[in-house]
Amino acid sequence: MTDEPLRIGVLGAARIAELSIVGPARAGGHRLVAVAARDRDRAEAFAAAHGVERVVDSYSDLVTEPEIEVVYNPLANSLHGPWNLAALQAGKHVLTEKPSASNAEEAAEVADAAAKAKTVFMEGFHYLFHPVTRRLHELLDSGELGDLRHVETMVAMPAPADSDVRWSLALAGGALMDLGCYSLHAQRMLAPWAGGAPRLVAARGGERAGAEGVDEWLYADLEFPSGVTGTARCHMAYHKWQMSCRIVGTRGEATAINFVQPHLDDRVVVRTPAGERTEELGRRSSYTYQLEAFTAHVRQGAPLMLDADDALTTMRLIDACYRAAGFPVRSRTVLPNAG
Repeated sequence: MTDEPLRIGVLGAARIAELSIVGPARAGGHRLVAVAARDRDRAEAFAAAHGVERVVDSYSDLVTEPEIEVVYNPLANSLHGPWNLAALQAGKHVLTEKPSASNAEEAAEVADAAAKAKTVFMEGFHYLFHPVTRRLHELLDSGELGDLRHVETMVAMPAPADSDVRWSLALAGGALMDLGCYSLHAQRMLAPWAGGAPRLVAARGGERAGAEGVDEWLYADLEFPSGVTGTARCHMAYHKWQMSCRIVGTRGEATAINFVQPHLDDRVVVRTPAGERTEELGRRSSYTYQLEAFTAHVRQGAPLMLDADDALTTMRLIDACYRAAGFPVRSRTVLPNAG
């Protein structure tokens, strides 16, 4: 056991990286050893802006760099699977943006690779580590809301530009892949209070104009073994930002106003026969909580709520939603050569 800083390598120079890894690494005193990007100038600019120690020439060089022990993967969805596999095969720990792969078949290969590597693999569902989500679970544990009966999750945003990679079928885009995975995962995490894992009852969605096979929105109906029902919704061309989670029990209900981005809004509104109250749980970044939990697992063996098997379960549910709503399951990307 050691408290030594993590030695992190970053794949790509994604916009999300400043919030998702740079800030948390700085807060935890970790090293950003290297970054690689398709455009070296972009990688150089990223390194200079964020205190990354050096730039390497390629993604392959990064995942095989001996000094790097953790690979962070925020690439386009279609590149999550192949580079997660490459990093695991190189013996690295992996923290990947969601989803872990393009489809369940590829996610199963990632899970097998993680088991063989005996390294840590985690899909970045950072919301789960924040006090906002922990509080929802505490409210169910305490009995204040009674028995869980229904859950509603909605993750929506105004439309990105038509040229955005999130509208690309070839790059495994779509509302469910980008946003809806949060809706589904948050519901899956309620299994302890609902008699077990949810099953998909039905799904429906709408196609993005000009992007054949890509979902602009998708709504899924779920049912848990105890009879708890769920509606998991996502929309990538909505009139506003909305990232809410509402849990309804036999004695009351609670709503996290923004469970995905609690650093922007940390409120949980609780309503019971005794009245209504608003709890503010703190705006410290959920990504910082996430990296702390990941580090504690890597360094001290502390329990970690997410692993490759959890990622596979989520991916199976995503695939099922696509099939039920009449959309194609996303195709995997094969790298032209591993080197």
